[in-house]
Amino acid sequence: MMDNTSLAAVGPEILLLAMACVIALVDLGVKTKLRNVTYWLTMLTLAAVALYTGSMASDGTTSYGFGRMVVNDSMGNWLKCFASLAMMVCLVYGRPYAGDRDMLRGGELFTLAMFALLGIFVMISGNNFLVIYLGLELLTLSSYALVALRRDHTVATEAAMKYFVLGAMASGFLLYGLSMLYGATGSLEIGTVFKIIGSGQVKHQVLVFGLVFIVAGLAFKLGAAPFHMWIPDVYQGAPTAVTLMIGSAPELAAFAIAVRLLVEGMLPLAIDWQQMLVVLAVASLFIGNLAAIAQNNLKRMLAYSTIGQMGFVLLGLASGVVNGVATPEAMRTAYSASMFYIVTYVLTTLASFGIILLLAREGFESEEISDLAGLNQRSPLYAAIMSICLFSLAGIPPMVGFYAKLAVLQALLQSGSVFYIGLAVFAVVMSLVAAFYYIRVVKVMYFDSPITATTVAAPADVRVVLTLNGALVLVLGILPGGLMALCAQAIVKMLGS
Repeated sequence: MMDNTSLAAVGPEILLLAMACVIALVDLGVKTKLRNVTYWLTMLTLAAVALYTGSMASDGTTSYGFGRMVVNDSMGNWLKCFASLAMMVCLVYGRPYAGDRDMLRGGELFTLAMFALLGIFVMISGNNFLVIYLGLELLTLSSYALVALRRDHTVATEAAMKYFVLGAMASGFLLYGLSMLYGATGSLEIGTVFKIIGSGQVKHQVLVFGLVFIVAGLAFKLGAAPFHMWIPDVYQGAPTAVTLMIGSAPELAAFAIAVRLLVEGMLPLAIDWQQMLVVLAVASLFIGNLAAIAQNNLKRMLAYSTIGQMGFVLLGLASGVVNGVATPEAMRTAYSASMFYIVTYVLTTLASFGIILLLAREGFESEEISDLAGLNQRSPLYAAIMSICLFSLAGIPPMVGFYAKLAVLQALLQSGSVFYIGLAVFAVVMSLVAAFYYIRVVKVMYFDSPITATTVAAPADVRVVLTLNGALVLVLGILPGGLMALCAQAIVKMLGS
């Protein structure tokens, strides 16, 4: 049923889709190398969408549209706002790089980025299994095309093929799990599924069987071990501008569908899916951090680092229900810690890949750790920004990564369970292991002799955004209260609806 409430619930999606089509048509008449008109139209659209979703999030109301197929709530709107801002930053950092590599012959980079963001929005808004899956497919198909955008580059094409094959398998896992759940409950709507599972009328074995496939599909999208195989190859093989796009905003969407499906839809099965998430978290922390030590390629090292970071997000999600008892306080603390972690992780990732993009020149990819040698002598500002990001990822105070890790550890410790306290200790030990490979890069930047004497030049917009990005990582670490309160408020409203 179409009504004003339904249209208001998907207002940002309608704006994004309409402008993506307009920009694709306008781009046909643009001839400049850097697609200036296309770029600024895209940036204005994303800024408008960010403002739109931010104002809706501040309003704090929850509404449903299209027969409860989509949900418009505070958590979803904040994640959409952050995803829009992340995509804007990706395009600011990525445009000079893409222009040097002939990736802007058409406006595909901008239109595909907008369609990927539309897929993210649909995933975040989905209150129905099919809507979530449609959003997922829109995002992944756009991502495959973005990875293969450098048509004459064999490594990028190979990465796109790997991503396509493994992504199709993961989508199949998720779809099969959702179909099992639909068969057991007779409903595609998340709220109805929650009520039917809670009534205890459905066979537990059938639900758990479907749940295994759903968790496997979600683990692939989050990049958790042992479903992490695609991340290192795709991060390394894709053009760096695209690596940044697939490593930032989509993580927010993966977190959103994990919360929608597991918390909003299957909370009565928490004792089952939390055990699965714990296994994934432990494997991610162990494999991601140990494998990262052996890497000399910076993009590959950050890929394994991502796997380790997702372990923390999963630990937060796995600690909301203790001993089968779901208390509002425990759920708020755990899920808001996870949300805070994923948002601040994306913020840090943007700046770290921004530096890699900045150091890349025409005909030269700055991908090896040795390429950062002596960066402090060539550009103290960019060396400082990269150091802030690496210290944040390692969880060293006063960076925001320290507070994010602390919030997740507090959620584990407040359970009072010996098992969860053991998990917290394991996570701290793995963070110490991770500190080694992050600090190694800082040592290369500050203490190794530079390979080249050329100074690092950057366009004004890149310089300003990168400086703000680095400053935010530091400022949010010193003053995390505002963002933490925002995440907690969004989670409370989501649980209340």
